[in-house]
This record gives sequence, structure tokens and C-alpha cells, in this order.
Amino acid sequence: MATLKDFFLLLPLLSISLLSQLRPLEANGISSNTTNCPVKERQALLKLKAGLQDPSGWLSSWTGQDCCEWVGVSCDTDTGRVVKLDLRTPDICDMVDGEDAESVPEDYRPMCLSGLVSPSLLALKYLTYLDLSHNNFQGNPIPSFIGSLKKLTYLNLSQASFGGLVPPQLGNLSNLQYLDLTADPYSSRELRVSDLNWLSSLSSLNYLNLVGVNLRKGSAHWPEKVNMLPSLKELHLEGCQLSEFPESLSFVNFTSLSVLGLSFNNFNSTIPRWVFNITTLLELTLSGSELMGSIPAVAEGVLCKLREIDLSYNNFTGNIREIAVGLSGCNNSNLEKLDLSANKFNGPLPDSLGSHRYLRVLRLSDNSFWGPIPRSLGYLSRLVELNLSFNKMNGTIPQSIGQLSKLTTLGLYSNSWEGLVTETHLWNLKELKDLGLSSNRASSLKFGTPRGWVPVFNLSSIRIKNCQLGPEFPKWLKNQKKLSSLTLSGAAISGTVPDWLWELSRQLWILDLSENRIGGKLPRFLGFGSQAIVKLASNWLEGSFPLWSNVNKLSLRNNLLSGPVPANVDRHMSALEYLDVSNNSLTGDLPSSVSRLKNLVYLDLSNNALSGDIYAGWTVMPKLKILDLSKNNFSGFIPCQMCSLLSSLEWLKLSNNNISGELPSCSLNCTRLYTLDLGKNRLHGIIPQWTEGSLNSLSELILQSNSFSGTIPEQLCDSLNLHVLDLANNNLFGSIPQCLGNMAGMKSSGPYYALPPEFRSFYSGSIELNMKGRPMEYDELIPLVNLIDLSRNNLSGEIPLEMSNLSTLRALILSNNQLTGSIPGNISGLKQLETLDLSFNHLSGRIPPEMSSMTLLNSLNLSYNNLDGEIPAGNQFPTFNPSSFEGNPGLCGLPLSQDCSTPMGWDVPDHDGKDKGNKEDDHGEVWFYISIVLGFLVGFWTVCGTLVIKRSWRQAYFRFFDEMKDKLYLAVQLKTARLRRNLENRT
Repeated sequence: MATLKDFFLLLPLLSISLLSQLRPLEANGISSNTTNCPVKERQALLKLKAGLQDPSGWLSSWTGQDCCEWVGVSCDTDTGRVVKLDLRTPDICDMVDGEDAESVPEDYRPMCLSGLVSPSLLALKYLTYLDLSHNNFQGNPIPSFIGSLKKLTYLNLSQASFGGLVPPQLGNLSNLQYLDLTADPYSSRELRVSDLNWLSSLSSLNYLNLVGVNLRKGSAHWPEKVNMLPSLKELHLEGCQLSEFPESLSFVNFTSLSVLGLSFNNFNSTIPRWVFNITTLLELTLSGSELMGSIPAVAEGVLCKLREIDLSYNNFTGNIREIAVGLSGCNNSNLEKLDLSANKFNGPLPDSLGSHRYLRVLRLSDNSFWGPIPRSLGYLSRLVELNLSFNKMNGTIPQSIGQLSKLTTLGLYSNSWEGLVTETHLWNLKELKDLGLSSNRASSLKFGTPRGWVPVFNLSSIRIKNCQLGPEFPKWLKNQKKLSSLTLSGAAISGTVPDWLWELSRQLWILDLSENRIGGKLPRFLGFGSQAIVKLASNWLEGSFPLWSNVNKLSLRNNLLSGPVPANVDRHMSALEYLDVSNNSLTGDLPSSVSRLKNLVYLDLSNNALSGDIYAGWTVMPKLKILDLSKNNFSGFIPCQMCSLLSSLEWLKLSNNNISGELPSCSLNCTRLYTLDLGKNRLHGIIPQWTEGSLNSLSELILQSNSFSGTIPEQLCDSLNLHVLDLANNNLFGSIPQCLGNMAGMKSSGPYYALPPEFRSFYSGSIELNMKGRPMEYDELIPLVNLIDLSRNNLSGEIPLEMSNLSTLRALILSNNQLTGSIPGNISGLKQLETLDLSFNHLSGRIPPEMSSMTLLNSLNLSYNNLDGEIPAGNQFPTFNPSSFEGNPGLCGLPLSQDCSTPMGWDVPDHDGKDKGNKEDDHGEVWFYISIVLGFLVGFWTVCGTLVIKRSWRQAYFRFFDEMKDKLYLAVQLKTARLRRNLENRT
């Protein structure tokens, strides 16, 4: 959801290079006065200057007798009294402090005042205008004496880094018309109020801005207090931590209100109807305020005066019919902006949207709208931005879109479009700068333009995905000289990347050509725009590891790259934060230069042919969070200093390598490590002890298919978040610890660790687990998997009764051990269990009948034990495969063929004794073999004897086999030739 800081980042900022050249500010164009200011007022201003810190020397002009000539000071032309003090600076001061200070020239001094505001200002008894905004008063409170400047009509203390309590004495300023206390989002000290009672005294106020001020304590009655200001025209309470939005007011006194801004609050309620009854309202912004429910019903035309409606980033549901009704029937609709993005609206878009002829911005993205685009949108001749991305819309894109000649942004991304996009759809979009187009339905949308088509627009950003542009690389892109962002993902493009595109690399900060069939050799050296994102994954690209400067995120996975990782990668690619070259054919050692990429946060080199010592020569990588080196040929040991080298590590996957040695306990001190996968290596020794901090963060532990020995450490039972424990295929012995039933991570449904969203576009975060009797890859669903796999070890003893406490366990796999005893009757308490494998043990007794109540169980294997009795008949048990119960001679009932009403055993004695039965069985066996011999002789000579006797049949028979042999030989030769030709074409 949008944040208050995002709101402030939208404010225009002057560049530092221009600020350093600014001359001292004049008094906003007001002429200097011919009458000298009084001595007392001059002295008061000098005392004010003495209490302020002025590093830029901005107030150096405050010398001489006539203070009316001083910068920022204006006087009455008749009396010489100071009436205006404007010390607003163009800097937002905290933005040139701290981290940003490094980019500021050494000789630059921000024009920001700081220090204390002197009470000498009280001598300015005729002051009507006071502006101290955009300074840095370092968290000092707003001086309460300002409430004594009774003649003030204008007070602006915005973004001046004041902190603490807003003085209620401001309520004494009965003449005040303009009040702006906007808090500085970068200030270390919060600006807050204890109540809002003082507001009711400001009866002349027509502008009130408290953006970012903490109004939590005054939240309960804020509408009533503001409702007592009859002259109020603009109200800005964005980001004020308001939580109350009452359903009704006793009376609505907003007779002049034209602008209402309540964005970025915490209402967690529906939008009250009285908001739409403010007939004077021109702008309504409620973005990101946790509003929910449907829009209340309003009368037709009640919203006709509104120029701007912003309800984005909330949780509104239902359709937008009520908004359409409120905006309909207008003789002259004034609507210029409608932003309903990032909600849960659904239903089709009303045709009436096309009737708002002044509409410039229409944002409906990130909802669940369905149906086609109304053709009436083509009548919105003033439309500058149209964004329908990330909905469930379908149908063809209307050609009327091409009539929107003023359109600069067209967002049709991630819907279910179909049909053909031609040059007619784009023919008059002369101002278009940003184009986003994609379909969720594979191969349903095609981009068909003539070969020599030259578009009328010059785009800076193109984002096209799952739309068939190929097979050739679109030649019309060559004319787009201002491109800074290019995405053509899943566009069915083949061939090679044209040289002219590589030549544009310097101006590109996004290049995404992933999931195509693009081949050819990658350029070894390229330079991109600052902090560039380059995604070329899932193609047929060849060559060596590229060295591309200024790249921040690089994904080359699923290609045909070969050769080593360059030893100088740190010198050429120092800006790298994300690097994914998985599933290629890289060889050689992993150079220590990789560890000198100090900004690296994510590194995936899995599924290559890299070898050598896995941690040879590595240095500290303080920011690395994700490391995946699985499915290579790395060897060596896991060093003790791993956690000190990689102190921010959250995800470590080293499975499917040749790492050997013992796992030292000192290597498990990573206090932020959530996922550890060391499966399928050659590690041995006992499983070491974790520190308390590292154990509590651990969510997934996979040590399968190594040679660990010893017992299962009971310390694992103390983990708070462990929900995947895979110790399968080792040499562990002893009993299963009873305390495993206490594992907190198996008793709740999370929240467990999940990869942050910023990693998801690069890394699937997959883990291979044995579920439902076969290996399965899990990625996004990992947080939903609760699993214990202790199979293929030498564990003995009984299954602990305490295991039934793991109420959210989904998979319990204990097969191929030496377990004895019976299946615990309380195992039916595992109501969430989907997979249960107890096969190949020495369990005995009956299958607990209560297990039939485990309705989610869909994979069960109890084979090859010593179980007996009747298989439970309830629910899904009769539908399980008979192999789930085989190897248990004493079991009967469905799904086995053995009927429980028939006594068990091969020999069933009758009343004459078992000897008679045995004799009958002996005679039956003799006649069985005799019948086999007679059947063979009759069948053989029936066929072969006929061929021997009848010559014509014999010739036809062998002719048939000769023809079949020739046809088979020809088919093999043709297939071989075709395969050889394809291989030659690719090389």
C-alpha cells in the first residue's frame, strides 16, 4: 500500500546544482518600502537572527537601519510596520543530510535555517504573514508564543522539522485564514496533537493542512471539530493516523469545502454517505486509508461538480455503478481525474465513462473488472492517462483507442485480451510515451503491423508480455530513439538481437527479453543506464559470462552460456545487487571476485557445472541474503566463518554438490537464516547444536541424502518456526524424540518465512521435498508445507504418541526404518495430514479405525509391516491403492481382495481333515502342467505345421516380414537425417 513518505516524494524538488547558484531570496516580489521600520521591530528581527543558525549566510543582508530592505521582510507602505516575514527556503533540508550528503558538492551549504525561534517576534505586533517552512528546527517544538500574534492571517510552518506537541495556543489566532503545519517525513521527532478543540476557535480559517501530524488522540472527534469551520475551503489530513470515520454527522456544515484530502490514514471502515453530500466539493482524495465495502448509493448527478476522485489503494468491493450514477446526468461534467486503482472492484466498466469529456486521468488498474473495454472511451479526447492493467478484462481491444491523440500513458497490461492489435489501434497516439500491453491467455493476442510501419509516437517505455510480436524482432522499434525501458517478454521472438538495440544500452534502465527463442552470442562488454535491470532469461543465448557495467539486476537463467565466471567481475559489475545465471553450462571455479561484489543481495548460480572449493578465498559479503549454488560439482568443507562472512544470509541452498566433511556447529550461528538446504552432499558426523538465536529463525532444514549419524538432536524440538524438517536418507539411529510433538512451527499455520516480493521476479526459491511418494518442487507454496521426513534411516522404537500434537502437520514420512509397536490410535488427531508413509518398518497390530476421520489424507503407505485385522472402511480408505497395504499378510478388507469373512491362510481344512485337501491339491497341480504341454503342442503345430505343408502361405508370410523390415529401415534413416539437419542449422 502507498505510504506517507511516497506522498512527499511526489513533491517537486529543485536540483542541488541550481540551488547552489540561487541569489538571496527577495520578499516574494513585494517592493521595498520608503518608510523605515521601527527600531523595536528591527531589534526584534536581529534577536531572531541571533538565535538562528544560517550556514549559507542567507540572512547576511540583515544589516543597516531599514529592516524593510532585508531579505524576507515586508513592511506596510504607510506605517513602516513589519507585516510579512517570509523565511521559507527552497531546500527540503533533511534530504541533503545523512545518506544523501555524499552526493552534495563539498562547497554547497543548504539554505536551511535551524536553531531556536526567538520570542522577540512578539514585538512584531502588526505581523499578518509568517512563513518558516522548509527549514530544519531539529525537532524543537513549535513556539507557543506564536498564538499571541493576534493579527496573523497566514501561518506556514510546514516541513520545518518541528516536533513534539502542537501548542493549543494556536487557537487564539482568530483572524487566521491559512494554517499549514505539514510534518517533515524525514524528521526524527514526531509532530502530534493532544486534541483538536483549539481548531473550533479558528472561525476565519479557509485552508488547513496538517499532513503527517499525528492526530491519533484527536481521531475520535475530528469531523465534529472541523465541521465548526464554516469558511473552510481546503482540508488536508493525509497521513494523520486517523482511525475514526463516523457513519453520520448531526449536521454537515461544510458549506464552502472544495478540497478534502484524507489519504494514508487507518480508517478500517466503509466510506460514509455524508462525504458525498458535500455539494461544494471539487476534489476528494481518500487513497490508502484502509477503506472497505461498497460505495454507498448516491443520487443521480450528486457528484457532477467533482473534478478529482481518488479512492486508490483501499479495499473497496462491488461494482462502480454508484459512482457512475453520481457522475451521470450532468449537463456539464467537470471530472478530470478518476483513480480507483488497487482495490477489489469488479463487474464491467460502464459505457457512461466515455461521457466525461474533460477527463484527463482514468486509473482503474489492480482490480477485478471484467468484460471488454467500452468503445465509448475513444471519445475522451482530452485523456492523457488510461490504465486498465491487472484486471480480468477480456475481449478484443477496440480500435477507438487509437483516436486518443493526447494520450501519453496506455496501460493494458495483464488482462485476458484476444485478437489482433494493428496500426489502427495506435494510428493517432502521437503523444504516447508509455505503452503496457499483455494477455494472461497464451497465444491469444497478436501484434500485427505492416513490415514497413513507422509509428507516429516516440516511446520512452514499452512493456509488452505474452503478446505475439515474432517471429522477427520488431523493426519499428528501431525508430524509438528515446527508449529507456523495453520489455518484450514471452513475445514469440526468435533470431538474434539486432545490433541497433545493443547500441541503445546506454540509455536503457530496463531491458527484458525473457521467455523468447532468441539466440546468438551475447556481447562481452556493454554499458547500461544507471542501476539497470536486465532480464534475458529462458532463451537460447550463447557465449561467455558478460561483463556489463551499471547493471543492478541481471537474470540470464535458462540459456546456453558457457565458460568460467570472470575473475574481474567485481571491477566491471560493482553495481550488481541481483545476479541469476542458473541453469546454464558455466564451468570452472567460483572466483573470489564474486565475494567482492559488496552490493550483492541475491546470487543464484545453481544448475551449472561449476566446481572447486565452495568457499575458497571468499571475503565478507554484508548484504547477501539469498545464495543458491545447488546442482553443481562444488567440493570442500563448510567453513566455521560462514555466518560471519555472510551475516545477512536468509536463504542458503547448497544441495546436489560434493561437499564433504562434518558440519561444524560454529557454521550454524546465522541469526537471520530461515532456509538451509544441504541435501544430497557427502556430509557426515553428527548433526551439530544450533545457537538459540539461529534455531529460532530457522524455518526449513533439509539435510537429506548425506551420511549423518548419531541420534536426532532434541534441540530441534525447541525451534519456534521450523515447519520443514527433512533428515531422510542418512545413518541416524535411536528413537524418534518424543519432544518433536512440541515443535511450535508444526502447530500453527504460520506466518512462516517467505521470500520477499522483490526476490520473486528473480528467484523461485524452490525446495525439493518427498511428498505423496515422489520428489516434488515447491516454491511459492513452501510456507504452506509442514513436513517431517525421517525416512531411510535406522530409527527404532515406537512412534511417539506426542506426534499427534502437531495439528497443522501435512506430511509425516517415517518409511524404511526399524520402527516397532503399533500405529498410535491418536494419530487421527493430525487432521491436516495429507501424506502418511510408514512403509517398510516392523509395525504390528491393527490400523486404528479412527484414521478414517482423517479426511484430507490422500497419500497413504503402510506396506511391508506386520499389520493385521480389517482395514478401516470409512471415507476414502477403500479408494486407496491396494499397494498401500501390501506386504501385510494379516490385513483384509477393501481395497484388498482378501475378504475379512474368509479365514486367513492358504489351506482351508474341511470336515474330512486337511490330508484330503492336500491330496486333491497334488492331483490338481499334475493336471495343470499336463494341460500346459498339450496346449503348447497344439498351438505350435497349428501355425507352423500349416506353413510347412502349404508353400503359398509360407511365401506370403516371409514376404510380409521383408516389407516390414524395409519400411522400418527407411523410417529410421529419414528420422536420422532430419535430426542431423536440425543440429547443423542450430550451429
